[in-house]
Amino acid sequence: MNVWLFGYGSLIWHPDIDYIAREPARLHGWERRFWQGSHDHRGLPHSPGRVVTLIESHRGHCDGVAYLVDADAIAATFEALDYREKNGYQRRNITLQLTGNEQSTQGVTYIAPEGNHAYLGPAPIAELAQQIRTSEGPSGRNDDYLLELARALRELDAHDSHVFELEAAVIGGAA
Repeated sequence: MNVWLFGYGSLIWHPDIDYIAREPARLHGWERRFWQGSHDHRGLPHSPGRVVTLIESHRGHCDGVAYLVDADAIAATFEALDYREKNGYQRRNITLQLTGNEQSTQGVTYIAPEGNHAYLGPAPIAELAQQIRTSEGPSGRNDDYLLELARALRELDAHDSHVFELEAAVIGGAA
């Protein structure tokens, strides 16, 4: 059986997986936040960057992209993603809405829950912006991750006040 994979961070613009369909999607009851530490991609063990995770929000939602992964590629896809998302993320079964046809479907996403070893939690926008501006890791600069995410969300016509406020603070040099 084919599986829908929901991406809400770098998977939007850099999926690096094989898929048979790509659809804008929405996950109700969750919001994207830059509360997860990145010790392995956008930062270093002694100086982590910040990347997104999802937090529960009864009235909120998170817009992103769903990829339909062929049944024959699921094992290899999840093996690769389990490694890519190893820094505190866990696979989670979800119900998502494909926004192109407003159909709800079952899927999978990766969430870094509060309390994982790399979880950094909330902080004032100015503090988040400073950390993102100054962090860099093997996958590149942390501010590039933020700016690519903001650009990709605009291409999807998806509004995310947390991401866009943080983008403005990083570009402006202050919050």
